Amino acid sequence: MAGETVITIVGNLTADPELRTTRNGGTVANFSIASTPRTWNRNTNQFEDGQALFLRCSAWRDLASHCAQSLSKGMRVIAQGRLTQHSWEDEQHQKRTAVELQVDEIGPSLKYATAQVQKMQSGGYQGNANGGYQQPQQAQQQSQAPADDPWGAPAGEPDF
Repeated sequence: MAGETVITIVGNLTADPELRTTRNGGTVANFSIASTPRTWNRNTNQFEDGQALFLRCSAWRDLASHCAQSLSKGMRVIAQGRLTQHSWEDEQHQKRTAVELQVDEIGPSLKYATAQVQKMQSGGYQGNANGGYQQPQQAQQQSQAPADDPWGAPAGEPDF
């Protein structure tokens, strides 16, 4: 959307994602990412850590469930999303502000690790070959990727 601040952050999860359901039935996963800059000091011939940035994050719907199933404390991740700001007044009548990342995309970093990818069936609407949308049951009947191909395109869709 126009005017939104989209950022990408690389860092480590400070705890396991916390999955919860809202009063309206929505699913959300909350977690924090710690990103610490590291620079090489030529005088000491060592890396030095800078001040860590701790960023609260939230992921919604299917992405929330996928985060809770796939990510855990200490895991290095790459997350992209939109920064949002929340303001409120605390019990002492002080104005408070918090910045949070509404995660659109997230995955493990493969810099120091490997990962096994498993394609999940979506609980929402899925695209069809004509670019339109159909109910999930219809989409599952029409488009089944081979079980051993996590990147396989559903039948009738181009495989780029």
